[in-house]
Amino acid sequence: MESYTYLLLLAIILLSTKIFGILTERVHLPQVVGALLAGIIMGPSGFGVLESTDFLVKAAEIGVIMLMFTAGIDTDMKELKETGIQASVIAVLGVSAPLVLCGGLYFFFFCGGELTAYNLLKSAFMGSVFSATSVSITVETLNEMGKLKTKTGTTLLSAALIDDIIGIVVLSVLSAFSSGDSDPVQVMVHIALFFAFVLAVGLVVRRIFTVVAEEHWHSRRVAVWSLAFCLLMAYCSEEWFGVADITGAYFAGLILCNVTKARKFVAKKFTVTSYMVFTPVFFAGVGMKTNLRDMNSSILAFALLLVAAAVLSKVVGCGLGGLACRMSRHQSLVVGIGMVARSEVALMVAQRGINAGMIDPAILPAIVLAVICSALLTPVLLKMAITRGPELV
Repeated sequence: MESYTYLLLLAIILLSTKIFGILTERVHLPQVVGALLAGIIMGPSGFGVLESTDFLVKAAEIGVIMLMFTAGIDTDMKELKETGIQASVIAVLGVSAPLVLCGGLYFFFFCGGELTAYNLLKSAFMGSVFSATSVSITVETLNEMGKLKTKTGTTLLSAALIDDIIGIVVLSVLSAFSSGDSDPVQVMVHIALFFAFVLAVGLVVRRIFTVVAEEHWHSRRVAVWSLAFCLLMAYCSEEWFGVADITGAYFAGLILCNVTKARKFVAKKFTVTSYMVFTPVFFAGVGMKTNLRDMNSSILAFALLLVAAAVLSKVVGCGLGGLACRMSRHQSLVVGIGMVARSEVALMVAQRGINAGMIDPAILPAIVLAVICSALLTPVLLKMAITRGPELV
């Protein structure tokens, strides 16, 4: 007899993630935190109501792909060009510091001091989890304080966008190395071919969508074609080049982000589709895998140090980037703190690392704790930094 349990599980996930999301939003935290808590509380660590099934795993994978496409299509290329080198320097150092600090912490705790290529790859994967920034909380805080349109605020937002792009490129390299091909030359050839493929496809697809969008920008067919393109890019990147599927989805979004007429319409349709079903399943799934009952003293100690490393790496890395670009100490501190928050991308990279065997599922609670703490600390630290210093420009 056919089982319809998956319908019950899906209904529980949608209801619980929305309820917890509303509660966390009321205390000025992103709904992502609420969705994670829903998965933890309703999953094995809590009431044990939710359990992972093949259907939920596949739905979560689609959710990740759609999230990354949305992140890509929401990128404002015009804003990136205006801030230029300053934001790029901040972003490069902002990615490098977590790679070294968080990756080094993982190496110290779990690699036994054995300096092998495999251990370095695993450590780099852990570092890449915390390389990307989620600025939604920062935007809300800066807007509330009337500092969003300042030069510091604009530079911070642009640095966060570049930060994400660099983080995705780093993930592409690490994913290719983790796919089982140990020949560095062959891996780099695959990556080079991937980016050549993205460039070639991008030139053609962007032109096609620009022509189509002239008359049909508000038509649902454009959104459907965009979804098909997103899924095809995700498939090709994984199957043809050994690069993470979410990387292909992200670049699919970047390709379409300059199709001005259709961009907002497509992004809106994706957001509705994704957040109605697939995204809640992904975040609840991460929460379900976060089994707090399996945490021992070693993982707890690692979790606490990881929180500190995740915060300090961004403050120091991005802060030094600001100083290198001749920003004041106060501006550099604000930029560094503003880049601390992590959210969707960190969890997606962590999930990718677990699937690739690069991250032990046992340390997922530590990663989730660091993500939640960064979201909690960012608005508090940012308000303190802004109010206790000179007026931002």
